[in-house]
Amino acid sequence: MVVVSVPFARLAETAGEVDGVEYVVWDGSESPLRDDIELVVLDYRNAKMTLDRLDALPALAVVQTQTAGVDGIAEHLPDGVLLANARGVHDDATAELALGLTIASLRGIDRAVREHGHWHRGRETRSLADSNVTVLGYGSIGRALAARLLACRARVTAVATSPRDDDLVGRVVTDADVDWAAQHVVVVVLPLSSATHHLVDAAFLARLCDGCLVVNVGRGPLLDTSAVIAEADRLRFALDVTDPEPLPDGHPLWSAPGVLVTPHVAGGTTAMLPRMGTLLRDQLERYVAGRPLGNLVSGQTRG
Repeated sequence: MVVVSVPFARLAETAGEVDGVEYVVWDGSESPLRDDIELVVLDYRNAKMTLDRLDALPALAVVQTQTAGVDGIAEHLPDGVLLANARGVHDDATAELALGLTIASLRGIDRAVREHGHWHRGRETRSLADSNVTVLGYGSIGRALAARLLACRARVTAVATSPRDDDLVGRVVTDADVDWAAQHVVVVVLPLSSATHHLVDAAFLARLCDGCLVVNVGRGPLLDTSAVIAEADRLRFALDVTDPEPLPDGHPLWSAPGVLVTPHVAGGTTAMLPRMGTLLRDQLERYVAGRPLGNLVSGQTRG
């Protein structure tokens, strides 16, 4: 019998019974009650609590995250433990928020909220229709976003590390192929790594035209916060993730002109549980059968 820990009972209920699997509920807030757990599902918001206690599990073979990003996780795993992420689980919800932030900022909805109680008809706002939008990071979330942007009649450029043909956007290009000065919106959907840390820095932002909107739904440190503050007002920003995070009360980003901040809420929606349950069930069926796991980001496949 394979013992699997989940951070809350509803996740096990949603995944359903799997032959050869026993679920235990463990969120990492205290020492595990059993030492025979082989697969651990990390808590969505408090993964670090669990990571700090993994050494107490001698049978541990796999750690499954509930996040697509795994920065800060792999280095905490015991040697030989596989790491799988939740790629695909948050595509719809994150794409929705990225689209919502884009429309809210372009159409001045955030400004209207701040001016509530006063009827101001300001300057003409930009429609998403006919706008040039670059999706910087064309993975599964980027593709889900591109589909929504195209439905809004935007002109979408998809950027990845290597060029390739794509049935949705036609052609995926690299950074060097983009006319950055012609973009009206840039949405950052990259994973965080040493190569992408502060990728959007002062030099990157200087290439963008006045009034360009930069949306970040990836990770906070993808953007250089000091560069964002320096360019606020000339450019606009809509940020679901920030650096630092949580963003402290009184931080300059809160009051910077043209900056809209949401508190890292892209993935935590009603769409998460059913998709996470489906992923977990598939992973457990693979594990019990000795087949390679999906979404592996470190270690070797089983079987």
